[in-house]
Amino acid sequence: MQPPIPRGGGRQFVQQQQASSPLAIRTKKHQLDKNTFTRMALTQVWKRDWWQAVIPLVVLLLPAVFSFSWWWVAAALLVAVLYVLVRSAQVTGVTQMEQSKVLFDRVSYEFDPRYIAMRSNEKDPPRGMNWDTIESVRRDKDAYVLNLKQPDVAEHISGWRLWLAKLMWVPVFLHIPTRIFNSSKDQQMFENLLRRKNLLPAEAGATPNAPKAA
Repeated sequence: MQPPIPRGGGRQFVQQQQASSPLAIRTKKHQLDKNTFTRMALTQVWKRDWWQAVIPLVVLLLPAVFSFSWWWVAAALLVAVLYVLVRSAQVTGVTQMEQSKVLFDRVSYEFDPRYIAMRSNEKDPPRGMNWDTIESVRRDKDAYVLNLKQPDVAEHISGWRLWLAKLMWVPVFLHIPTRIFNSSKDQQMFENLLRRKNLLPAEAGATPNAPKAA
């Protein structure tokens, strides 16, 4: 499995070197629960990759079409169930990886047009990323889900390993509850910033007089 936060090239979370902007949108502290992450990641994986579990089921049922046997049916179901369990365990294992620890720290967020930063406290240097690391944003009822792009690992692995890494990629995302914004104005500024980055459609929750992010 390709780690969601790889070492070396393609690192997604790095020490933030840019000076903090006085106009950046800052939030209260929030800690993503591992069970919540696992549930959300599993939902994304099986919405996207359900067909992977169907392939062994179909392949192993083909002989039963020509010469029916319950053994073929049982084998097909067993392999499909085992694949689902292994793939789900892979997603769950992300929460135990050292590289993923930053996802589950208690941090406050800082959103600036140049970067996204995460701070555990004022003394430690923030960790963050550029906006081009974000592939898409989903607006839920009470949170924003910022989906990170899959790292480009073509320089480090190739052939079937590269194909497998892309196939077995586990979604990595930032979960930003609406309740951690300090005011409704900050939340509106955040949405405006997402629209300017083309991560939210212009009409999504738009208000005519919403303040603009710096």
